Amino acid sequence: MAKGKNLVIVESPAKAKTIERYLGGNYKVKASMGHLRDLPKSKLGVDIEHGFEPEYIPVKDKRELIAELKKDAKAASTVYLATDPDREGEAISWHLKELLELSDAKARRVTFNEITKKVVTESIENPRDIDENLVDAQQARRILDRIVGYQISPLLWKKVKSGLSAGRVQSVATRMVVDREEEIKAFQSEEYWLLDALLDCSEGSGSFTARYYGKGDKKVELKSEDEVKAVMAETQDAPFVIDSVKRGEKQKSPAPPFITSTLQQEASRRLSMTPRRTMSIAQQLYEGVEITGHGTIGLITYMRTDSLRLSEEALSAARSYITERYGSAYYPGSPRRYKTKAGAQDAHEAIRPTYVDLSPDQVRKDLTQEQYRLYRLIWGRFTACQMANAVYDNVAVDVVSADHHFRANYSEMKFPGYTAVYEEARDEESGEIENPLPSLNEGERVYLEKMTPQQQFTQPPARYTEATLIRAMEEKGIGRPSTYAPTITAITSRDYVIKEGKYLSPTPLGEVVTGLMKEHFGDIVDLKFTNQMESELDGIESGKADWRAVLGEFYGNFEKEMAAAEQAMDGVRIKVPDVLSDEYCDVCGRQMVKKKGRFGYFLACPGFPECTFTKPIVVEMPGKCPKCGSKILKRTSKKGYVFYACERGTDCGFITWDVPTKDVCPACGKTMFKHSGRGPLKSFCINEECTNFVPEDKRSYKKKTPAKTETAGKSAGTKTTARRSASAAVKKSTAKKPAAKKKTEE
Repeated sequence: MAKGKNLVIVESPAKAKTIERYLGGNYKVKASMGHLRDLPKSKLGVDIEHGFEPEYIPVKDKRELIAELKKDAKAASTVYLATDPDREGEAISWHLKELLELSDAKARRVTFNEITKKVVTESIENPRDIDENLVDAQQARRILDRIVGYQISPLLWKKVKSGLSAGRVQSVATRMVVDREEEIKAFQSEEYWLLDALLDCSEGSGSFTARYYGKGDKKVELKSEDEVKAVMAETQDAPFVIDSVKRGEKQKSPAPPFITSTLQQEASRRLSMTPRRTMSIAQQLYEGVEITGHGTIGLITYMRTDSLRLSEEALSAARSYITERYGSAYYPGSPRRYKTKAGAQDAHEAIRPTYVDLSPDQVRKDLTQEQYRLYRLIWGRFTACQMANAVYDNVAVDVVSADHHFRANYSEMKFPGYTAVYEEARDEESGEIENPLPSLNEGERVYLEKMTPQQQFTQPPARYTEATLIRAMEEKGIGRPSTYAPTITAITSRDYVIKEGKYLSPTPLGEVVTGLMKEHFGDIVDLKFTNQMESELDGIESGKADWRAVLGEFYGNFEKEMAAAEQAMDGVRIKVPDVLSDEYCDVCGRQMVKKKGRFGYFLACPGFPECTFTKPIVVEMPGKCPKCGSKILKRTSKKGYVFYACERGTDCGFITWDVPTKDVCPACGKTMFKHSGRGPLKSFCINEECTNFVPEDKRSYKKKTPAKTETAGKSAGTKTTARRSASAAVKKSTAKKPAAKKKTEE
């Protein structure tokens, strides 16, 4: 690096490339690739007796990078620390300053809420000192999580199972999933009935369905078939008369712009993206993408935020775009400003596009499919939040017979407003009847065509999905925007929670560990206590609390709990119950149990080590084998790759990487397949004798990385290679030794 140049240090190479182009030749931009200094992995690394003093060491595999940065920093006139604009980013900047031995005058802190030339140049022109309060808050969180993880985890190894981990936030998230499962098991279903009346209008002007509401002015829930029969008997010969027709206008307002939690929830619902994947793609959009005619630009603002604030510049740009693109009727007349909830940080704006006039369709050709879909979601939500309300014509009809009231509602869109751009997805669909109503007048008689009773039962609360768990964590103040995705990843990867379809349920291991934590470490898994701890960390950030004092208060109680737990569990070993399957051992006849190995779940004989028989878990797929018509089964190779094969195995020989679907080919009637991967993919026929046959080279296979290609056999599309991999996969598995103990934390 030429002496006298300015050095800018960011976290990622993608961001470095974009920013260097904006700043010009007098600046060199380098990436730290995340943390360069951290607590040691081999020990606690915190001197509890001397004010919780942390022991930071350079990250081992980044020694060369550290040496390069030290050399460049020494030659630079000014070093701008431009890591991410959050607590962790502030801490990384502080670590860089200490590691590179920079003076206060030479080290300057800058943050970019968006990666645009205007914001980058303005930030460089207005640097600041490192915010010590932010650093202290992050340092307190790191030490707090280290203490919990490194002191409770060894207890779990001794008392439950080797290799387990406990974490301050992950343990609470696991408890939430376990508690929901207990609610579901304890739920007592109650019977109730719905009663719909199909009514004909006079002179054949149409018919409509009204649902039973109640008797007189009171709402009545029908609890039994006898109650339903009583209503039907009383109204059988009684006239049905329109008691009231209420017409009105109903308006619906747009949802606020995205914050981290709502983005993760909506991406999960709409795009089936995991929170971790959502944040990874959002990071790419924030750091910069090469756009034709614009160069490399950041498409969205910073994606870790819980603030709903929008800049005046963004509001003005939205107004101009909406009025020009949709017309003045689609703009509400004044900008919409949303109030950030109490306790949220307001350091950054809400998540929004950096340039609202760059619509998703304009940039689609420059983005990957995932980038495009997520950008479209963010762009649509922001644009819609500044648009006029949607307006509906609403009609509510009340029909009376023998003093029993039946009601029908219908809404019809009058003006689309913001729905022209975006509508929020819902977790559950409404059960209300929404059919068009004929023209009706008060006092008009209608005629009963038939009654339709429906027996129903109250349902237990639904299991959490990733989206609803994040929403619950946010509502209860568990964690912060940067922790939602890694927390869910942690509890699923550590086998405390399993994802079945879109729902999360606890494993027996998760239930055992949560039970132990609730009994001996009540504070750690207490939702209110965890919420209070987050508030105290916020207090450190705002300068209202001392980080050492907060840790001292926590550790006093925690140390007592640890001592009591060790004493109470002396000599105790907790067994995790096995999950029984419907399969029986081919060797000894015992009922097999589910186990988890390096490559996922499998079935094992419970008689181990006397009986070592194992076999893969069979998952039946939709459709039939195109060769012999038998069932198609989902299989997993020893390398962990999924393939699909006929249940008859080598007797048939059919095997494929493509996913069988429930669709059948309109020409030959055989099962259609689709390429494996995310998002909507077109199905195709693989029957070579069919006129609709699609050759393998026309099936839009995604390009594999060299490593993956080599592992899979260098040509996933080659039938011979596929069969070879599958043959290896169906051989009997062998037992693996447990992995070495590893200290982990969250």
